[in-house]
Amino acid sequence: MDFNQQVIEEFRANRGRVGGYFEGGRLILLTTTGARSGLPRTTPLAYLPDGERILVIGSAGGSDKHPDWYHNLLADPVVTVEDGVFTYTAKATVLAGQERAAVFARAVEADPGWGAYQARTSRVLPVVALEQVAGGPPEAGSAGEVLRVVHDAFRRELGIIRGEVAAAAPRLGAQLRINCLTFCQGLEFHHRMKDGGMFPALGDRHPELDAVFARLRREHERMAVLLAELAEAVSGDGEDVPARVDGLIAELEAHLTYEEEQVIPLLDA
Repeated sequence: MDFNQQVIEEFRANRGRVGGYFEGGRLILLTTTGARSGLPRTTPLAYLPDGERILVIGSAGGSDKHPDWYHNLLADPVVTVEDGVFTYTAKATVLAGQERAAVFARAVEADPGWGAYQARTSRVLPVVALEQVAGGPPEAGSAGEVLRVVHDAFRRELGIIRGEVAAAAPRLGAQLRINCLTFCQGLEFHHRMKDGGMFPALGDRHPELDAVFARLRREHERMAVLLAELAEAVSGDGEDVPARVDGLIAELEAHLTYEEEQVIPLLDA
């Protein structure tokens, strides 16, 4: 419990970034309602991206007992998820049958540690899908800070994907491909929201910056091409994949930096 509390405090203080055991990995804070106490219980958990939902596994380090958070969500499947940027309400669904088997096989292929946990116990490690049902914008001191923390989350995910590709090449697994596709979908949605709302509003207030917003729109079009190329790169195998992915990620990161330089001062003004 002391270890968990330290991770929780570090996670919240650093918007999802932690060191030690979880450093460089994907981590959430899952808050369930205690099945017996009725009190909120928060647990740091590794997760797997899966499109519009995320997946968590009740490994409990290979213990013969399911973790407390799993018992809690069986009693009340409405939970709270913190990902370092967003805090949202989610509905938990326990996967079963072929769907559970397929997801767990992907997880083991991506990280054999899941298989090692399963080998330690006779119980079947539960796999739970968490799907957002409600939530709001990030908590931040200004609109510019909101943009920065969202971009930092994209940067963190790009760094994880870069490391996963380097470690897995020349053969990339199914879960890694899903990680990349999930990221691409998230960044595309982020760009659509800015193109449809933020940029037109700022452009109306700052007509002298028409050239800047025109460049940003062109860059978003270029980013759509890059995201398609990134998805294509991880859909195949080969020794050249890490280099291709590195080049694409570098260009994506350069765009995030340019956009911050141009837009954050306007938002904060």
